[in-house]
Amino acid sequence: MQKSFVRGARAQSRAYSPAVITEGGKIIWLAGHTGAVDDAGGSLAGDFDAQCRQTFRNIEKTLAEAGAKLADLVTMTVFLIDARYTTRMTELRTEIFGKDFPASAAITAAGFALPEMMIEIQAVAVV
Repeated sequence: MQKSFVRGARAQSRAYSPAVITEGGKIIWLAGHTGAVDDAGGSLAGDFDAQCRQTFRNIEKTLAEAGAKLADLVTMTVFLIDARYTTRMTELRTEIFGKDFPASAAITAAGFALPEMMIEIQAVAVV
């Protein structure tokens, strides 16, 4: 699979690509992933950074089972409990992806399936 990125100054500063172009490959559609508990089952309630990082770890695990990795993500929709977390999510996503970002949308949600959830990410990968 070949992948290229449409870039822009604003997009790079907000850790997303306006478009990702792929040719060939297998598409993996990911359900919404969360990170309200750590790998040991401990609660991460109230800790946005921990939930965001755990959400990406959970996505990474699912992708590995499907024969893919985080770098194979081409788009994601990020649902946040509070719009004030958007900038922090962008900073954490920059740490995770470097400079090659998936296309993305960030949406503020009124609530999630569990009250302690602060973030949920749905995504698509191509390998």
